Amino acid sequence: MGAGHHHQIYRRDDTFVHRLPPHCKLLAVVAFAVVVVATPRELFAVFGVYALLLAVVAAAARVPPGFVLRRMVIEVPFVVFAVALPFIGLGERVSVAGMSLSVAGLWAAWNILAKATLGVVASMLLAATTEPRMILLGAQRLRLPSLLVQIAMFMLRYLDVILGEMRRMRVARESRGFAARDVRHIPVIARSAGALFIRSYERGERVHLAMLSRGYTGSMPVIQDVRASARQWATVALLPAVALAVLGAAVLGTGAL
Repeated sequence: MGAGHHHQIYRRDDTFVHRLPPHCKLLAVVAFAVVVVATPRELFAVFGVYALLLAVVAAAARVPPGFVLRRMVIEVPFVVFAVALPFIGLGERVSVAGMSLSVAGLWAAWNILAKATLGVVASMLLAATTEPRMILLGAQRLRLPSLLVQIAMFMLRYLDVILGEMRRMRVARESRGFAARDVRHIPVIARSAGALFIRSYERGERVHLAMLSRGYTGSMPVIQDVRASARQWATVALLPAVALAVLGAAVLGTGAL
């Protein structure tokens, strides 16, 4: 259970952002996301300031823009949905480049894209500067439901094991001359998926029995306790605090609310 794992999102470094306690960073990202979601969609400049704040954090953590951009593919479903809104939206319409677009749809698309992008970038920076194991320890420190944290821990620990099993099964198929080229090979892939499920289930049972034999009673022992100083709390609070201050100044200046 203590084997090393390779994670494509985490970027190993030794910046002060990397050294901050994980539960502090988790709370900071959640608070920042709340401020972003609460921002009226009409405040374009405020969203630009939010993006600048994230750029400052990325620079402090030495996370290149390309590193984040390549991993933002997770946002594609939101982008597709947002792009469709101006075409399928109802109400007043405007002509843009010869296309009739819904005004309400344009506003909704901008709202989704701006807030989702900022939230995804903030999450990516958290993942890039915090090991997955430490994120789960931070969640445990924040008293998240123990069962959910344990499930996530086991998923993290045995993801590489399942992926390795998949690779071995693929090599075994290819060594026997199999190559999936068309729909006729779907039954073979389906049987492989079924075999993988059975092997994973059996491995899970063996692991559970091994844990019970070692005294497991339903909760994982805390091997590494993560604590934070007042200075570290103040440091992580800067991101949501500045974002909230910018939002407050913009709202007071424009009377948006």
